Formats: sequence, structure tokens, C-alpha cells
Amino acid sequence: MTKLSVNINKIATLRNARGLSNPNVIQMAQDCERFGADGITIHPRPDERHITTQDAYDLSRIITTEYNIEGYPDARFIKLIQDLKPDQVTLVPDPPDVLTSNKGWDTIKNKDFLIEIIQELRLSGARISIFCNPDILMVEGAAQITAERIELYTGKYANDFTQNPKKALGSFITAAGVAKKIGLDVNAGHDLNLQNLKYLKKGIPFLAEVSIGHALICDSLYYGIENTIQMYKRQLQ
Repeated sequence: MTKLSVNINKIATLRNARGLSNPNVIQMAQDCERFGADGITIHPRPDERHITTQDAYDLSRIITTEYNIEGYPDARFIKLIQDLKPDQVTLVPDPPDVLTSNKGWDTIKNKDFLIEIIQELRLSGARISIFCNPDILMVEGAAQITAERIELYTGKYANDFTQNPKKALGSFITAAGVAKKIGLDVNAGHDLNLQNLKYLKKGIPFLAEVSIGHALICDSLYYGIENTIQMYKRQLQ
């Protein structure tokens, strides 16, 4: 079964637009779990433009499914992980000024850096996942730095899906197959939606988890959050 982790960054973005507590990030996380989410994902950035540091601490006290924290492993992020001890840490190579994640790690060029970071983060007890492009060399590199999982960056898949789904998915199937063969579990995330998710799951049936935020929250404006979560989960069956 592929788990659905709901990224609630956009809920915090909406809240921050008015500087108050509506919508309530904590209540939304609890509701997402109640409505069937298998986990909650956050990506607390240094400028706190959506999820804040305080949110991260508050959420750690109430999440009952799986807590996944994404981010670039600077000193601030490492301290957060050490304090909160989430279930999963997803390392992304985003510099602070990037609007949203747009690529995976070069696990070969950054091998020594990532090995050192992972050794430090593993003391928290978290499972370590590495944001990764669908590139065999990068996947093999993820195994060499002792990550437990990769998260395939699916931005290109989503972008190419409407033109040629089979071609769009080809490199992802290959990369996922290599990951499985060398003992890495496979997550996926970025720009996944109700149109392309089922095809991804069909091509990579052993996906461990997908993390979805923007599209899911947008769909919930039309369908309601409870119904939307169930709609996404049906795509993964």
C-alpha cells in the first residue's frame, strides 16, 4: 500500500496572509489524519513564509500518524530535527531563495557532505530520505550515503505527462527499479495531482509514499478536504 502524506505548507501560507490563526494549521493536520491521511509533511523554510518554527514544534505534539519534515540541512534545520525527532527527514537541496523544490541532489558531488549530515541526523532516530532526480547514478549515490529512501522529484513527470504519459514516466520506472534492487525504498513528490497520480502508481506499484500539498489543497477548495483526501487515496489503490 502506498501511503499518502499531506503537505500542509499551503494551509500555513493562507493563514499567514492575515497574520492570525485562521485556518488553524494544527486543526488542519488533525483533520487530515482523521480523514485518512497516512502522514503529515511540512517544509519549514528559513523565512517562515508558510510553516513556522513554532508550527513545527506544535505539530510534533499532536501528529499521530507519520511526521515528515523536509528541508535543506543547515544548522537551523538540524537543530529542529534533533529537537523534534520526526519519523522521517527528507533532505532537499534547495537554497533559501528558491520558491519551491525544483531538483534532486547530486549525490555524487555532495557525497561527503551528505554522509556527514545523515550520520548526525540519524541520531534523532528518523528515517532518512533523499530528494532525487530519476537518474540511475544519483539513485546509486543515495545508497552509498546510507539513506534508507529516495524521494523521486516528479516535477518533470508532471510537466510532461499531458503530452506523453508513457515517455514521461519511463525514467522514473527505471530509477525506481534500480532503487528497489539496491535496497532503497521509494517515495515520490512534487506536482502530483488527480490527473497523473494513478498512472504513476501503476508504473511504480511498490511506491512507499507520496507527499502531496499544493494540488491537494487546491482541489479541496472545490471538493472539501475530507473528500479530496479520499479521492487521492483512491488513486493509490
